[in-house]
Amino acid sequence: MRHLLAAALLAAGLAGPALAQGQPPLRCAVDGTFAPHAFPTLQGGVQGFNIDLFREAARRLGRELTIDSASFSGLIPAMNAGRYDFLCAPVTATQERAQSMLLTEGYLYTAFQLGIRRGSAPITSMDDLRGKAISVNKGSAYDAWAQANAARYGFTVQTYDTQPDAVQAVLSGRAYANLGGNTVVRYAATRTPQFVPDFVIRETRAHWSAVLPMGATAMREQLENALECMKRDGTIARLSQQWFGTPPAADDAEVTVFPGTGVPGLPGYDPTPREPRC
Repeated sequence: MRHLLAAALLAAGLAGPALAQGQPPLRCAVDGTFAPHAFPTLQGGVQGFNIDLFREAARRLGRELTIDSASFSGLIPAMNAGRYDFLCAPVTATQERAQSMLLTEGYLYTAFQLGIRRGSAPITSMDDLRGKAISVNKGSAYDAWAQANAARYGFTVQTYDTQPDAVQAVLSGRAYANLGGNTVVRYAATRTPQFVPDFVIRETRAHWSAVLPMGATAMREQLENALECMKRDGTIARLSQQWFGTPPAADDAEVTVFPGTGVPGLPGYDPTPREPRC
């Protein structure tokens, strides 16, 4: 009887990976111009934090992964049309998006962050910006926020056609600080030693999630389970430090396993307790 049980367990163990290998590749898509999350390689492919993240998640699911690169504006319609199983582009979890698609819990927090020139006085609060100039990428969400809050905090706004130009304005002294996304500001600092990530505007913090079509509840649970296991064993934290230059804080999403499934507080969130199966 013991031999039969061992044989059955062995057969089940062999059948699981074989079944997974027999499934078609998972299909996802990114905006391939958004460094350091996804951007071109010299060989013509894409590289970046999100590429490494979801290739590893797919590996843990026993699936191959096909990644397409396309304009961000077309990604969600293409997914909803059935072209992709999920999006591996960083997507901010919002109330509006949660009403029309499924979101995993955040694997990163996106937040507005200020970067300054090395040697400048650190920013400890928004009051420190009074009378100073802030550089932003023209037309971005950071541009819109800065324009809306300039009078409140007493700073002036300088707009530039690209984020690298906005960073250069800080390095040259034309602006005191650059306002951008936290991962982009941190990545710029790894490429420009005189540029330093500084104050994070914490009230702007939100989940960056993988998104799936409505109804893909089983796939969401599988994908979120893989991401949670990668949080527990430190994989996402290591990728974060590799691509963004600094280790995540103890309360950052890279290391936080959130309760339930999805983004707490948003439509589509399932509060049912679920222990990661790693």
